[in-house]
Amino acid sequence: MSIGPQPALTRADRYQAALALYANGRFLDALTILLPLLEPGEPDKATVAEALNLAAACSLSLDRKTDAEMYWRQAIRLKPDYDQAHYNLGVLLHGIGRWDEAESSYRQALTIRPDYLDARHNLCALLKTRDRLLDAEAVCREALVVLPDSAVIHHDLGTVLMDLGRLHEAEAAYRQALATQPGYADARGKLGTLLLATGRFAEGWPLYEARYDKTLTYRTSFAPEFTYPQWRGESLEGKAVLVWQEQGFGDMIQFGRYLALLKARGAAWITLACAPVLHGLFNRLAYLDAVVDAQSELARAEYDFWTLPLSIPFRLGTTVESIPSAVYLKPSAELVAKWRERLAPLTGLRVGLVWKGHPGHGNDAHRSLPSLETLAPLLSLPGVSFVSLQKGQGENELQSLGAYRRVLDLAGDIHDFADSAAVIAQLDLVVCVDTAVAHLAGGLGKPCWVLLPATGTDWRWMRERTDSPWYPGTTRLFRQSRAGDWVSVVEDVAKACAETVASMGRR
Repeated sequence: MSIGPQPALTRADRYQAALALYANGRFLDALTILLPLLEPGEPDKATVAEALNLAAACSLSLDRKTDAEMYWRQAIRLKPDYDQAHYNLGVLLHGIGRWDEAESSYRQALTIRPDYLDARHNLCALLKTRDRLLDAEAVCREALVVLPDSAVIHHDLGTVLMDLGRLHEAEAAYRQALATQPGYADARGKLGTLLLATGRFAEGWPLYEARYDKTLTYRTSFAPEFTYPQWRGESLEGKAVLVWQEQGFGDMIQFGRYLALLKARGAAWITLACAPVLHGLFNRLAYLDAVVDAQSELARAEYDFWTLPLSIPFRLGTTVESIPSAVYLKPSAELVAKWRERLAPLTGLRVGLVWKGHPGHGNDAHRSLPSLETLAPLLSLPGVSFVSLQKGQGENELQSLGAYRRVLDLAGDIHDFADSAAVIAQLDLVVCVDTAVAHLAGGLGKPCWVLLPATGTDWRWMRERTDSPWYPGTTRLFRQSRAGDWVSVVEDVAKACAETVASMGRR
């Protein structure tokens, strides 16, 4: 029996087949099937525009951004009121930093469809990225006219108001988001950080647990999946506990003080799983029974409980008044001796410097200084010797700025936080942006001046304070009064440093 030629796929069948392939992650196959639908001359322009929209999505998934942009622009030419194509083009342009064009695309989508939630959300995020906070607020308030019950928009408004420093309004917006959608993890987490930032720890800690909720849009912590339970405050008498790495190095150092309290509650064995760069620092803590990498056999063993470091203060009921002692770290005597000779030539006030954080941090554009040159008023002070503790981003700026050769560059020989601790222990002061070194200095009991941005200020530095209850007596906070204005901040730091040098001369 012979089989005759099979009927050709109709345009509708071809589109549906491509859609199914796309949904299953077979982007190249979907694009191949779509190509005949993209030929010009089809009388139904709307149908072709839909095919072009899908072809663009396939191309973007294949990292063919130029093709994706071409297809979306073709779709818009065929169907100018195609709101989804305008929005999708905006997402592409947003992702590659063509922000003016992205904003235009989002706004065009909203002109066509005012209740387009995703377009409102993304436009707000874009304007926040560009520090156009009042414009972002306006977008949110316009959205609430057509989407009054949108938890997402109430949340977005809260984040904008937080950055504007209008905390009471921000709190109201987050609470409205939760009233609309009680389980909304983004709003729970943001409200939690707001409450912690204003010292309302009792209410803030439980909400802050949302930071590792799987539905969170921007997760900062990831809870391990073990067969044994998470510790929720039960007795630890005779128990074995695994403390799992979360968030950044600074978080681990700041909350490392809580590990001693687990032992004080009777824990028979405590294993800390963390990044290798922290091992040398934490291995010196006598109450830790093991410090391991997350992939090690001991990290995967069976324990009675596991916990995340930033959940411990919640389970222990920490308030502003009951924060445990900050000074819990001790440098290695061997490493101190190793670095002593390198530091010996330094005269006057010895000051360590860090001017940039990790580029992958969500707020790094605001918290890091533009360059080392921003610190010029400080670096020009007499009677001060400077030491670079900068690692990674910005580390090579000393080599390119000959005027600052008076800064001793140790970064290339600093291998981990144990090395950094041994250097800091021999300095008089650390001046840094909001990064792990600030917490390292605090844990060592070393004076530290932290330069803080006006936008996206981390909750742990709280609000409208020049000191920190997390590091009482040692940490001083220098805050931007206006977003992006580091000049005034550095001038204040330089003035304070000059006063410190003068006071040393009077002793």
